[in-house]
Amino acid sequence: MLRRLRRPPAIDDTLWRATPDAVPWARVLEPEREARLRELTARFLHEKTISPIGELTLSAQQRCMLASLCCLPLLEFGAEGLRGWSQLIVYPDAFRVNRSHIDAAGVLHEWQDELIGEAWEAGPVVLSWADVLADCADPRAGYCVAAHEIAHKLDVLDGVLDGTPPLPREWQREWAREFQAAYDGFVDEVDSGRETLIDSYAAEAPEEFFAVATEYHFSDPALLQEALPTVAAQLRRLYGPSPFA
Repeated sequence: MLRRLRRPPAIDDTLWRATPDAVPWARVLEPEREARLRELTARFLHEKTISPIGELTLSAQQRCMLASLCCLPLLEFGAEGLRGWSQLIVYPDAFRVNRSHIDAAGVLHEWQDELIGEAWEAGPVVLSWADVLADCADPRAGYCVAAHEIAHKLDVLDGVLDGTPPLPREWQREWAREFQAAYDGFVDEVDSGRETLIDSYAAEAPEEFFAVATEYHFSDPALLQEALPTVAAQLRRLYGPSPFA
């Protein structure tokens, strides 16, 4: 017997009307997609705990803004993309995390990374509030940290963080083939010292290539099309047309 997802409590009209004013991507959605975003945002607010860190406080409108940003990549994928995690942690600004690695000689290396976002494979999404605001202030600059981290959450739904979200079998094969070819070519560009049209951080790993390309899909789809046309086509199929197409 099929079990349907319960519809979450609707977002108050006044609260929702303020959200597109704060989220430029939502402002330019056609009515049907905006309605879908509103429903996904309501589900996010119902299912997820949003935890500000330190002295940061978030109003109901700011929480709705964050939830809608996290739901933008789910407009076509649907609420299934929210599965597997329960908390959004929000730092006031960039945050530091401790890293460690044991090399081949058995030597332990420890360091700190400064991050603006992170998605744990089996845990929360973490965002910098200052960088979320910067993305919304300049939404066509090639950055959208919320979309980047949600791309990682989509990626890991099949149990492997490898740059390929769960897709029907034939599409998954096509995706893996085209993304691998585009990633290999991009890594060659970066390794040869050539200037790339999109952020060279995408060469770090296949999963980062997918997440960075996702940012460009939402923030600068024309540049993504110029730089990586096969990747741009696959992301349009996954996410639907970019609001800024």
